[in-house]
Amino acid sequence: MTHAIRAEGLTKAFKGTPALKGIDLEVPAGTVLGLLGPNGAGKTTAVRIFATLLLPDGGHAEVGGYEVVNQARQVRSLIGLTSQFSAVDDNMTGTENLVMVARLLDMPRPEARARAAELLRRFHLEEAAGRAVKTYSGGMRRRLDLAASLVGRPRILFLDEPTTGLDPHSRGEVWGMLRGLVSEGMTTLLTTQYLDEADRLSDSIVVVDQGSVIADGTPDELKSQVGGQVLHVLPVDSADLARVRALVAEEAGPQTAIENSHVIAPVTSAALMPRVVRRLDQADIVVGELTLRRSSLDEVFLALTGHKAQANELATSDDDYAATGGPS
Repeated sequence: MTHAIRAEGLTKAFKGTPALKGIDLEVPAGTVLGLLGPNGAGKTTAVRIFATLLLPDGGHAEVGGYEVVNQARQVRSLIGLTSQFSAVDDNMTGTENLVMVARLLDMPRPEARARAAELLRRFHLEEAAGRAVKTYSGGMRRRLDLAASLVGRPRILFLDEPTTGLDPHSRGEVWGMLRGLVSEGMTTLLTTQYLDEADRLSDSIVVVDQGSVIADGTPDELKSQVGGQVLHVLPVDSADLARVRALVAEEAGPQTAIENSHVIAPVTSAALMPRVVRRLDQADIVVGELTLRRSSLDEVFLALTGHKAQANELATSDDDYAATGGPS
């Protein structure tokens, strides 16, 4: 299968502090790769190297079959980039922003205006086309950002935290736009702070931590690695939570935890449920809920990195750290 993005042994350091420690990854053409990891893991550093905005210290990276260092001009002709920070001008209208991008790409003015109108229709921004961007909602602004990254008709799209800070409705709007692009065969590399976003949009996922790849696979493969199912126990009396956790931990192991008034534990054996039921009965603990469900990417992240993915942790841009000379 042809790979649109490939990295082998990619390294980068800032003032001697490693940001990437030999990253390997491949993104088949026409698929979506979700790049996950805690703040400082190296996600944005990798994206900026792929987008020819940073030079790697070592290793090899190709985008669209072109080497990112020696063939940067060819790479740039193939890609679009949407970062977590808005790249549009607040004082210009939606149309003016897109026409400006098109003109910077050397489109003749009539073609630039036609392309801007086409994208504004596609992203449901026609009615706001003549308004200053500062009057747009967060979701409208992100859709305009995404439209701006598509002006040059890229084959490969880099999305770095594209829905950070958006409300659930606006996130859903952007997801709909992204699904449309993917259905048309656009290759996409997505970094996100929202694990449900990666789960819904990604064909495959690479998890990075401290500059290294610690896991990769499809969302289902990663969930299976940490135990395909999760046990949830809700005692009727909340005062029994600690006892239930201790009892379940004896059967399921130390990853048993209390979350939102439930005791949760990874299921590594089909015998776990009946054992827990017997132990609860013997302890005279009455439960209101006892269920099994598939692991989520939150549980995957916890199992792989040792902590949960928190929005306030992942929302901090790797770019902020890189700008100060630190790893990202």
